[in-house]
Amino acid sequence: MAAITASMVAELRARTDAPMMECKKALTEAEGDLVRAEEILRVKLGNKAGKAASRVTAEGVVASAVVGGVGALLEVNCETDFVSKNDAFLAFTNAVAGLIATEGPADVAALSALPLSQEGFGPTVEDVRKGLIGKIGENMSIRRFQRYASGSKLASYLHGTRIGVMVEFEGDDVAAKDVAMHVAAMKPAALSAAEVSAELVEKERKIAAEKAAESGKPADIVAKMVEGSVQKFLKEVSLLDQVFVKAADGKQTVGAMLKDKATQVKSFTLYVVGEGIEKKVDDFAAEVAAQVAAAKGQ
Repeated sequence: MAAITASMVAELRARTDAPMMECKKALTEAEGDLVRAEEILRVKLGNKAGKAASRVTAEGVVASAVVGGVGALLEVNCETDFVSKNDAFLAFTNAVAGLIATEGPADVAALSALPLSQEGFGPTVEDVRKGLIGKIGENMSIRRFQRYASGSKLASYLHGTRIGVMVEFEGDDVAAKDVAMHVAAMKPAALSAAEVSAELVEKERKIAAEKAAESGKPADIVAKMVEGSVQKFLKEVSLLDQVFVKAADGKQTVGAMLKDKATQVKSFTLYVVGEGIEKKVDDFAAEVAAQVAAAKGQ
C-alpha cells in the first residue's frame, strides 16, 4: 500500500476542490494514484470534483502574431509569475511568435534554430533563450505553438497573457472575435462532438458507467443512463453545441449564432498557460524527517 502523504492530499484537493477527508479516502482507495483518485471523486461527487481541474501549476505567457494573413499562437514557460512579467521575457516571446508566422518552422527544434538577436544574445532563438536564462536567472522553455497559413481569415484573443485563442474562419469578423472570446471563457475541447478525442470520450464513459452502476437499476437502464451522460458531456465540450456566452436569450448555441451571421469556424486553438504541466510539490514534513534521520545516522 502506497503511503498517502499530506502533499498528495493537498494536490488532489487543489485539482478537485473536494473535502480533505474525501481526498484522503480516494487516494487510499486508488493506492496513491492521483489520476485514479480524481476519477473516484468524480464518481462520488459528480462534476463538483472537476471544477478546479483546469487550474494551472506552471508560469509563463501565451502570445499571438498575425503577419501577412499567417497566424501563430505560442506558449513559452518560465518558473515564476514574476519573470512572466519581465520585459525581456515578453519581448522574446513576441519575437518568437512573429518568427513562427513568417518562417513556418515544423516544430520547436526547428524554431529554436531560427535566427534571432536580443539583449546582445544570438544568433539563434536557442542562443537568445539560453542568454536570457543566464541574465534573468530562471529557466524558460518554448513549449508549443500552432501556425495558421491556409489563407482563411483569422481572429485572435488574449485574456491577459495566460489564455490565448486563435480562430480560423470565413465570414463576419465580429462574430469570429466573439467566438474567440467565448473559447477563452468556456474552454471547449473540440469544434464539434465528432471531433472530441476518443480518449476523452472513453474517460467520460468510464466515469458515467461507474456512477450509473451505483444506481442499482437494470442493465438496459444503466446503458441508457451512460449514453445520456456521454451525449450531455459532448454538448458541453463541443464549441458549436455550447450556449453562446453573449446569447441574449441564454439559449442560443455558438453554432446557431454563426449560422445567423453567415460565418463558418473551420478550427481553433486554445492555450492556457501551464495546462497539463504539474509543478513539483515538496513534502516538507518528509524532507525534515529525512534530514533528522540522516543526522542521527552520522
